[in-house]
Amino acid sequence: MGALLEATFSYRAGKVGAPLMPIGHYAGLIDIGHGNALAMHTDGVGTKVLVTQEVGRFDTIGIDCVAMTVNDLICLGSEPVALLDYIALERESEELVAELGKGLVEGARRASVAIVGGETAILGDVIKGKAGRGFDLASMGAGIVKRDEVIDGSAVEEGDTVIGVASSGLHSNGYTLARKALHRRSLGERVDELGSTLGEALLTPTSIYVKPSLEAIRRCEIHGLAHITGGSFSKLARLVGGKRLGFDVTLPRPPEIFTLVRREGGISEREMYRTFNMGVGLCVCLPESEAGTCARVFKSHGFPACHLGSVRKGTGVRVNGLGVS
Repeated sequence: MGALLEATFSYRAGKVGAPLMPIGHYAGLIDIGHGNALAMHTDGVGTKVLVTQEVGRFDTIGIDCVAMTVNDLICLGSEPVALLDYIALERESEELVAELGKGLVEGARRASVAIVGGETAILGDVIKGKAGRGFDLASMGAGIVKRDEVIDGSAVEEGDTVIGVASSGLHSNGYTLARKALHRRSLGERVDELGSTLGEALLTPTSIYVKPSLEAIRRCEIHGLAHITGGSFSKLARLVGGKRLGFDVTLPRPPEIFTLVRREGGISEREMYRTFNMGVGLCVCLPESEAGTCARVFKSHGFPACHLGSVRKGTGVRVNGLGVS
C-alpha cells in the first residue's frame, strides 16, 4: 500500500506540500516552506468502541481518539496544533454525539490542540452495535516542526538509552485479543486487583504525552520517540530504519490489567509483548547523559518514567529476553 501511495508524491514535487519522507513512520511529513514542515497523521480507536457500548459510557473514548493521533505526531518532534474528527453512526443520536464530543474536547485540552472541523455520517448498513448505539470514531491531526528539528530516528546510535514512560492501561490497542481473553468475565464485575470494575479498567483513557514530550524535546537531545501502540515494542525497530541497530529492553512488572488478560486468555509472554504496551506507552531514545533530565521532565508532568534498556549493534527488538521483531 505504501509503495502504491508513494507514486502520488510526484504530484507535489517542487511545490508547497512536497513529501519529505517515505510512508511508514509515525506521521507523514510535507514541506510548507520557510524551513517548516507539516506532520500529518490519522488514527482511530479500534474495537474499544465495543467496550463503550457494553458499559454504556461514551464520554471518554474521545480522549483515546485524540491521543492516538497526537501521540504519533510528537514522534516526529512536531507540535500538534489541529485535529479533525470523523464519527460514523449506526443511527442518528444527538445524545451519543454529545457524549463523544465531551471526550474529544477533553482530549484536545490535554493536548493543547484545536478541533477545527469534522464529519458525521449515518451508516446503518455498515455500522452495527448494541441497542442501535454502534459507532466508529477517528481523527486526523496536523503538527508543525522545523525541517532541521525533525526527530525521525536517524540520530539513534549504539549505546543510546531507552526511557519508558508509563501508560494508563491498555490504551486503545489490542482490544480484540483482550475482549476474547476476558469474554467469560462480566464488565460490571468489580476486580479487587484492579481496584475497579473490569469495564472501568478497560475504558481508562489513553495517556496524552504531548506536553511533557515537547518540554523534553526542548531540554534534551532526543534521538527517537516511539509511541507504543499496535505492534507494541516491535515499533522500536521503526526508529532505526535499515541501520544494523537493535534494542534490548527490560520492562518492570506490568499493571494488573495485563496480568489478568494474560491469565484469562492463556496468552504467551511473547505475544503479550507483541500486542500490548504492558505498562509503557512511550519510549524515548537519547544519550545516557540526557536520561535523568528526560525522566524528570515526564515525572514532573505526572508520568512515571524509568530506564528500560539500550540500543545495541545488530537487529531486532528483545523485550525481557524475548525477540518481538
